[in-house]
Amino acid sequence: MEGVEHHTVSVNGINMHYAEKGDGPAILFLHGFPELWYSWRHQILALADKGYRCIAPDLRGYGDTDAPASVTGYTVFHIVGDVVALIEALGQQEVFVVGHDWGAIIAWQLCLFRPDRVKALVNLSVAYRLFFSPGGDPIEYLRQVYGDDYYMYRFQKPGEIEAEFSTVDPAILMNYFLAKHDPGPLLIPKGSIARLPEMNIPRPSWISEEDIEYYASKFRNTGYTGGVNYYRMLSLDAEMLAVWMGAQVRVPTKFVIGDQDLTYSMPGVKDYIHGEQFKKDVPLLKEVVVLEGAAHWINQERADEITDHIYNFIIKF
Repeated sequence: MEGVEHHTVSVNGINMHYAEKGDGPAILFLHGFPELWYSWRHQILALADKGYRCIAPDLRGYGDTDAPASVTGYTVFHIVGDVVALIEALGQQEVFVVGHDWGAIIAWQLCLFRPDRVKALVNLSVAYRLFFSPGGDPIEYLRQVYGDDYYMYRFQKPGEIEAEFSTVDPAILMNYFLAKHDPGPLLIPKGSIARLPEMNIPRPSWISEEDIEYYASKFRNTGYTGGVNYYRMLSLDAEMLAVWMGAQVRVPTKFVIGDQDLTYSMPGVKDYIHGEQFKKDVPLLKEVVVLEGAAHWINQERADEITDHIYNFIIKF
């Protein structure tokens, strides 16, 4: 990561760490679970070389950014507030935004709440309104669809999943998450994490042992509660977002997803993405790309392709 600078800035009541490289128009990269700023390492280097200022924070609860103790400090309003304050602290009026997984959820809401701060959006893997259909409880719905072992439901009881995760080294756990390459739901039966070492899950070819160890080193220090708390606020988020029922995201947007992504196979998602409703919700949606053979971690698994998709879109603005 030659030339990448690291900074910490006070935003929205927390200290936020971010990595940065390059000069020019700013691109803000938002990561997902269980990731860090580091998941954008390929795009940071490549797009900085193309004349952009690339900025990737550790979001609230992750890595070298503060992790507030209260679970209620992890609503989308808190996270978007952090991002808006970071944009301000960086001296930017507008930025390009690229999000993946939870970072995509935060990016959608950023564009809904503060479209004035976003030039254009490239979102990966998680479509708009995937979890936030006002009036319903997304966690209960997902439990009914996938059962009690579905990971988002397993994440709900404070401390429970953290205790299970702590039974193995974070490097083993990271490899377990990153190695998933099928479109089926992520199920975590009780007791299954402790058996991971004996399973000898192969490391994905697109990530090195050093990369996995970087992630693991941070989670050894922080634990997982900060990242898991995002899921614990999903139902409350849905309630609070009811005021935006029917509101549109009015930011020029490109959406990219892998055809083996577990989110692509969730009930109704393909119909939503390829039907009329996605375009109604995001009227400036310019492009939808489905990468054949790609799974959930596309910004790392298909790094060069994702970099090209980002560059070929934002260069228009």
